[in-house]
Amino acid sequence: MKRKNLTTTSRSFREDTLPFKLYQKAKKFGIWNPRDIDFSQDKEDWKSFTDNEREVLLRIISLFQGGEEAVTLDLLPLIMTIAKEGRIEEEMYLTTFLFEEAKHMEFFRHALDQVGEKGDLSVYHSDIYKSIFYEILPEAMGKLLSDQSPEALAEAATVYNMFTEGVLAETGYFGFYQTLEASKMMPGLLKGVGLLKKDESRHIAYGTFLLQRIISEHPHIFKQVEKRMEELSPLAIALNTEGYDRLGNPFGNDKRAVFDFTMKQLSVRMEILARAKGKGIEEIYQSNVKEYGVL
Repeated sequence: MKRKNLTTTSRSFREDTLPFKLYQKAKKFGIWNPRDIDFSQDKEDWKSFTDNEREVLLRIISLFQGGEEAVTLDLLPLIMTIAKEGRIEEEMYLTTFLFEEAKHMEFFRHALDQVGEKGDLSVYHSDIYKSIFYEILPEAMGKLLSDQSPEALAEAATVYNMFTEGVLAETGYFGFYQTLEASKMMPGLLKGVGLLKKDESRHIAYGTFLLQRIISEHPHIFKQVEKRMEELSPLAIALNTEGYDRLGNPFGNDKRAVFDFTMKQLSVRMEILARAKGKGIEEIYQSNVKEYGVL
């Protein structure tokens, strides 16, 4: 395949676009090292937990660690699709996106190693979890290798950015803080989760931008995304609450609050996407990062 032109030699960068702004944010705030986090207090806290408390935390961490590995493995088809379309500013941002997903995977593995947990945690991956991360996510992303249509790209961004990151991961962070912040335990783990959450806010912002761009150009896609989120909603609710039934609630967390937070995230994602209807493509490109909740 012959290349028609090289964008940066003909027009330089579109520095006014959201993807380029996210790239600048990532360079400034995304360069943190899991190995620099102090886990000394975490080691002591881990010893003080009951077996049940440790198991609850291991389940949460295992879901994140497996999820971060999955999104690291599955992101490449999206980067390849964007590169083929010649969207250089978006591809620049996506290089930081992949780096950060790999770093998040490393963070959870390193945290486990620091507290002395080296066993196989896939035992905590339920059928619902496997349905999402072993099937739905890789299938949606892998399809882009053979189909770069607006419909396929929207499906990938919906599953990856809106659902996996914007609903599941965001609710997971809520669960971490609900479990540990009030008791001031596992400060190293919470510090890393806080840094990770900032990275993910940029990831979700890009996914939102991508879907808004597609919806602006192909208005019928909004209904497709809306329908897909409705289909995925029961999986989010089940995954985010099933731990209570299996392992109990030794930390006294509010199960209803987790359910309400999940529902809120599902609603918020669609509200933000709905704003794209009727917007011009240039208006979307030049959106402010604050509009997308970037931390």
